[in-house]
Amino acid sequence: MNENNISYKIRGAIFRVYNTLGPGLLESVYVAALVYELNRAGLQTKVELPVPVIYEEEKLEIGFRIDILVNNLVIIEVKSVEHLAEVHHKVVLTYLKLSGKKLGIIVNFNTNNIAESIFRKVNRL
Repeated sequence: MNENNISYKIRGAIFRVYNTLGPGLLESVYVAALVYELNRAGLQTKVELPVPVIYEEEKLEIGFRIDILVNNLVIIEVKSVEHLAEVHHKVVLTYLKLSGKKLGIIVNFNTNNIAESIFRKVNRL
């Protein structure tokens, strides 16, 4: 299964979570529900996965963590904020670069229209 196929399933899971829970909850609730839905759809997930940072051959021990990694291919960054800032989008692009992954999705569950709050970010896809 490639990134685009996984992305399609992720989008469906996001809609199921949003339609069930609605907006206004903590990010951790959406992460747990989304992981449940993704696993139910037959996808493999890793949660709070550390992102290594290598600087001039030195591995830096810092606290960057990917919210959800799906099938070891797609990064999901989950937010529940009033408005996504430009930095939220940049974080996903940086995670893609640091991890060597090609596709990231950022979703903000604190919205009235979930379809307008899902964003795909690509790195050499």
